[in-house]
Amino acid sequence: MTRTAIITGGLSGMGLATARRLHAQGVTVCIGARRGADEAAIKALHKAIGAPVMTGALDVRSTDSVAAFVAAVEAAHGKVDILINTAGVYEEAPVIDHPDAMWDATIDTNLTGTFKMIRAVLPGMKARHWGRIVNLASVAAHQGMANNAAYCASKAGLLGLGRCVSLEGAAYGVTCVSISPTWVETEMLRQFIDQEIADTGADRAAVRAKYEASNPQGALVQPDEIADLIAFLVSDAGRAITMEDIQVNAGSLW
Repeated sequence: MTRTAIITGGLSGMGLATARRLHAQGVTVCIGARRGADEAAIKALHKAIGAPVMTGALDVRSTDSVAAFVAAVEAAHGKVDILINTAGVYEEAPVIDHPDAMWDATIDTNLTGTFKMIRAVLPGMKARHWGRIVNLASVAAHQGMANNAAYCASKAGLLGLGRCVSLEGAAYGVTCVSISPTWVETEMLRQFIDQEIADTGADRAAVRAKYEASNPQGALVQPDEIADLIAFLVSDAGRAITMEDIQVNAGSLW
């Protein structure tokens, strides 16, 4: 039986790596992203995957956008078996004088957006007695860091949300797990490195080495490593793994 998967934020990073991995094993991949209707982004996506996949505009903060995208996937493919929530944002600010807009955007995207996606697909999964939901959390769900209140709160919230979803789905063959990585070598991390170089004039190799040294293994986690883990969790072999958060931390607290 061919499974159908929705991946939010699948145009880059861990979402894109997961799309490649699942497509390669025969899953029908559908990607929703804010830039999901951009022709250049779609062209780049199809080149990265090696084949055209269903892609559409999706703003996970919007109930209407979520409903429209899920309905389009169901109309095209009949069902949604797998949901991978990788859409997310990251900004830093201290608690004192923290901008409301930054807080709202982070919580609305990382936590509420994930909730809205799950709410939209869970009834169908329960009705078919099969479903897999994976939420991309972070080591920030477990550890605090100065100037990261919104991000840490949003990711910690995913753990509580996942426990509730797991209990609602358990009797119907629906699992819900989260993955909490440390620094992963994604486009976002490369942007951080570029910004630090621009701000400080530091050597690129030195800045990268700093991130690599942030975990005891001395190497950045790769998106494909996360994708391989997700591929297992959404398979039949992952049936009994639910209400779980898996830290891919390379031995690091952050």
